[in-house]
Amino acid sequence: MTGVPEEVAVPSRRNTTLKVIKGAKAGGPTVPRRRLVSRAVPASDEPIERVLERLDREPVEDPIEAGDLTVVGDPAEVEDLPEPDPEPADPDVDAGPDADAEPAGTAPPGRRRALIALLVVLLAAALAGAGVQGHRWYVDRATDQARREAVAAARQTAVNFVSVSAASVDRDLSRITAGATGDFKDEFTRGQAQVRAAVVENKVQSQGTVLRAGLVSGDRRHAVVLVAVDATVRNVKSPDGRPSHYRIQLDLVRDRDSGDWLVTKLQFVG
Repeated sequence: MTGVPEEVAVPSRRNTTLKVIKGAKAGGPTVPRRRLVSRAVPASDEPIERVLERLDREPVEDPIEAGDLTVVGDPAEVEDLPEPDPEPADPDVDAGPDADAEPAGTAPPGRRRALIALLVVLLAAALAGAGVQGHRWYVDRATDQARREAVAAARQTAVNFVSVSAASVDRDLSRITAGATGDFKDEFTRGQAQVRAAVVENKVQSQGTVLRAGLVSGDRRHAVVLVAVDATVRNVKSPDGRPSHYRIQLDLVRDRDSGDWLVTKLQFVG
């Protein structure tokens, strides 16, 4: 067939025909005869569909790229696709005005400072109250102790004052002087010689006993005590003795150096 291209179809395993045209245009005497030469195209060892399926099943090496891959079959299904998970926040990046927000259930720093200040104030108040109570307890205890000591000193001085004997007059008078101070000591010292002479001359022998004693007033430095005393007095005129009853009021002060209670004033009140 002159001037008409000749087609030769060479089937491959995928029925693909490759047309190769050799020669020039038809119609001229010098135009060579054209032929169609078919060459086989190398085919894959497995169908292309299986290759695509295998590639779809292979994992993606970069996890970030894997999160960005989305396969969409139908454009109408795009809206139904799940939203990707948000990336974790970087702690080094400023998260805006809420970055310093306290976790739920945690008081803000200002409130914590106010709470701590309140606790400190309450603790200081409690300690101050405990200190005041402790000081008051100490003062009350010391005052009670001082009052008991004042009453005991008044009882002893009252007994010493009415217990005098001609046989021990010097010792008896010295005992009275040792328990006295102030005006009472001065007065008794001035009249001590006359008292001694009268006791010796009349052969006086007197022994007193405290019936009762009570605190009229007193603190840790001063006290007034009333003492009731019975005494049996013997002398030249009454060798058998006669009973006597005395009520003596004693004013006492506490000596700063020795701490002893001393009588500043003694008087008979009935």
